[in-house]
Amino acid sequence: MTENLRRMADHCRRWGCALRPHVKTHKSPELAKKQLALGASGITVAKLSEAEVMAEAGIDDIFMAYPLVGADKIRRAAALTKEIRLILSTDSLLAAQQLSEAAESLGVDFELRLELDTGMGRSGAYVEDALPLAKQIAALPHLHLTGISTYRNMIYRGRPHTDRTLCGREEGELMADLAAQMRQTGLDIRDVSVGSTATAEACAEVSGVTEVRPGTYIFYDKMQQGKGACDESMLAAWVEVTVISVKGDLVVVDGGNKSISADCPPDGRLYAGFGEVLGHPELTLFSMTEEHGMLRSGGAYQTVCVGDRLRIVPNHICTTVNLYDNAYLQSREGLRPLRIAARGANT
Repeated sequence: MTENLRRMADHCRRWGCALRPHVKTHKSPELAKKQLALGASGITVAKLSEAEVMAEAGIDDIFMAYPLVGADKIRRAAALTKEIRLILSTDSLLAAQQLSEAAESLGVDFELRLELDTGMGRSGAYVEDALPLAKQIAALPHLHLTGISTYRNMIYRGRPHTDRTLCGREEGELMADLAAQMRQTGLDIRDVSVGSTATAEACAEVSGVTEVRPGTYIFYDKMQQGKGACDESMLAAWVEVTVISVKGDLVVVDGGNKSISADCPPDGRLYAGFGEVLGHPELTLFSMTEEHGMLRSGGAYQTVCVGDRLRIVPNHICTTVNLYDNAYLQSREGLRPLRIAARGANT
């Protein structure tokens, strides 16, 4: 894990690009502070409750890369803004107007970034609307539009692609060019925030990109390995399970979909099962119910017995970590518990 953190921080430092990791992967203030100690400029969260947990632990530079909507959440954000640097995100004029009106009544100013949809098809304003929308938002009182952001993932020329370098460079160039156009109209766009774990390194190398926001890189997982972002030696987190039943070719373990995320199910291209059983390539986690994980051996003989403990690296580690109150850190000194303090902080 530490080597993963150092590698990404060193790469960003080499290219003069800030690293603002997304802590939704680990949900741990302790690990966020480790990222900061190794060179991160701040952190990224998805939800306001994550920001509150991190701020409570003493982290004071947080970007919420998710549209902030709703009067109660705006009040909470205003309270947090008085204590730390909190950068908010929006993708519409209506949401920005609500922020502006609330800011006036609550006696604060909000720092804001305009989120753009560059191909993922979820939140974010369309790129073609970005310039006029940015001008309208920048004109609103009590809002300081200081940047633009996007999450694009593995897309190249409008379609999913397998070359993460091509995808990252195009993402960075698109956003840097758009920021330059905005500046030419007088907008004070300082931050160009981009990049996923798969594309962050290529994005960081693009002139004009000021910040990348990888998250999964702290642990990596089978999804990132399938994208070519890591190899097996870089996989840093797993779920440890116990074999509870063996019947011929069927092995049952005590970890089902309440223990291992069912996100990113088997698709035949990137992963055959719901995760990799370390040290047992003959075993495939082909099915899960709530408390049971079913594995099948491709061989004619059984390689594990009841009571054996197995380590499973899930396809998606972020949604797996959020299932637990605690994890364990393994080092030369042994194991010690790690509180996942922002677990369930999803509002």
